[in-house]
Amino acid sequence: MTQDSEGKGFRLPILQGVLPLDRPGLGRDILAGFTLAALAIPGTMGYTKIIGTPVITGLYTILIPMSLFAIFGSSRHLAVGADSATAAVVAAGLAGMAVRGSNEWLALCSLLALMAAVFMFTARVLRLGFLADFLSRTVLTGFMTGVGVQVALLEVSGLLGLQGTSNQPLKEIVRDLRLLGEANPYAVCVSLAVMVVIVGGKRVSEKIPGGLIAVVAAIGVSWALNLGAHLETLGSVPSGLPTLGLPHVDWSWALIEKLLPIAFACFVVILAQSAATSRAYAAKYSDRFDENVDMVGLGMANLGAGLSGTFIVNGSPTNTAMVDGGGGRSQVSQLTTCVLVLLVLLFLTGPLAHLPTAVLSAIVFLVAVHMIDIKGMTRIFVEARAEFWVALLTAATVVVVGVEQGIILAMVLSLLDHVRRGYRGSNSVIAADKRKKGWQTVPLSEPQQIAPGLLVYLFSHSLYYANAGQFAEELLRLATTKKQPPLAWLCIEAAAIGDVDFSAAAMLRDTCTLLKQQGIRLVFANVSAQVRGQFDRHGITEMLGAHAIYGSLHAVVAAYESQFGTPPATATAAAGDEIRP
Repeated sequence: MTQDSEGKGFRLPILQGVLPLDRPGLGRDILAGFTLAALAIPGTMGYTKIIGTPVITGLYTILIPMSLFAIFGSSRHLAVGADSATAAVVAAGLAGMAVRGSNEWLALCSLLALMAAVFMFTARVLRLGFLADFLSRTVLTGFMTGVGVQVALLEVSGLLGLQGTSNQPLKEIVRDLRLLGEANPYAVCVSLAVMVVIVGGKRVSEKIPGGLIAVVAAIGVSWALNLGAHLETLGSVPSGLPTLGLPHVDWSWALIEKLLPIAFACFVVILAQSAATSRAYAAKYSDRFDENVDMVGLGMANLGAGLSGTFIVNGSPTNTAMVDGGGGRSQVSQLTTCVLVLLVLLFLTGPLAHLPTAVLSAIVFLVAVHMIDIKGMTRIFVEARAEFWVALLTAATVVVVGVEQGIILAMVLSLLDHVRRGYRGSNSVIAADKRKKGWQTVPLSEPQQIAPGLLVYLFSHSLYYANAGQFAEELLRLATTKKQPPLAWLCIEAAAIGDVDFSAAAMLRDTCTLLKQQGIRLVFANVSAQVRGQFDRHGITEMLGAHAIYGSLHAVVAAYESQFGTPPATATAAAGDEIRP
């Protein structure tokens, strides 16, 4: 058993997305499961076109992986299954390693699912759920937009009834335009009809299963008019349950090393996208979820995918929104979908043989277009111009270079953006507010002493190698200000300093020495226990001398005035007074 995040008790590490069972809402959850099945079945079959595996493997991604997450995950809302982003990463990464669509290709896809599961379990052991927070929404918007553009361009050949020959979207679209005169009119008509049905259904109601209607209608028309003689169809689709076992590959460290970057890229996408989706719906309904428990659920889901002969699965924002729109509020909906897919696999795969492949191309094309977040990119452009160029660069990298390189760039840019924003704090000086008998912050460019001879410097960030130079520069500049009485004490308000690394500690020792040479005593206020321990370890406490670290700014002012006297004109604040900007 595991303790919940509030420490109020213990909960079983399974069925957290189901229990406690909402009996009044049970019928609503089951109905939402029917809705998800109607929408997800054609969608997952479409994703097999992206990744290049047999269409039946799309249904396998629902059967075992979704049920395993429902059992082992913590989110009551997250729907796990095939996803266009991870499918695109796998397809791009495996290009050239095997013949697309072959048994070897499928085995490599299954092996990648097992490797993603290992990454998930390892991240759970190391409690790395927080890593999802380091992919900013800006670069995720750019990444998903880039994936949408890439997938949409690659599906144009399928819409036209042409055979795709490349995984490079720009090269492929140029080829499609050149061969436009050779397009199959039957495939074009089927594609247009499918898109009209899906888009038209959504305009009427989001609950209309346009994809399922299009698939069923296309199968019926294809069978009745023998369309298989004029355009490509799926052909025989095996029925029954997947065979469980390890993928048939040439197990070697050389192969694992080749696949590691692809598996890691998928792991990052899964972690970020799943955590963001779970967090959004947990906040919407005030539910509790645990990112680390979800990693176990996602790891189990991918373990099930790898052992059942299918490909990587992910937390799907699209499927989760389908369940939510259908009224589902727990994993009972997803378990219902699994039962329905089981029935399809056992009894209804025969008619799929008549399904034109252009239908799946149209479904995937619409999913890809939906991923192109024009509204989100526009909002970033309006509100944060610099971040827009970061998002655009990420999207362009995905389209021009590749999905795998795009996610790596997204990680790097997210971290650089975090460092850019955080390492140089917006620092200030705390001065006396004579009108309100309190304290206020003033700019560094116009420093004021809080008492004659005492100046308080407010540093707004942890101290580490990147901002240690800024700290020393600003501190020494304040120490040499000539417009005020000679400085006796220089106080660092350290409430925002949560950590001091080796480089920053060396800088503090050097700065303390320089200030001593000028006859200025360096003191600290509001130092946390953790930082105090670091001061002791780095020898800073010894260098500062006795009674140089105070529990509050009020204590600093009181100690200073007890040593130098209280000038009548000095306005000091009582303990707990507000510091006003």
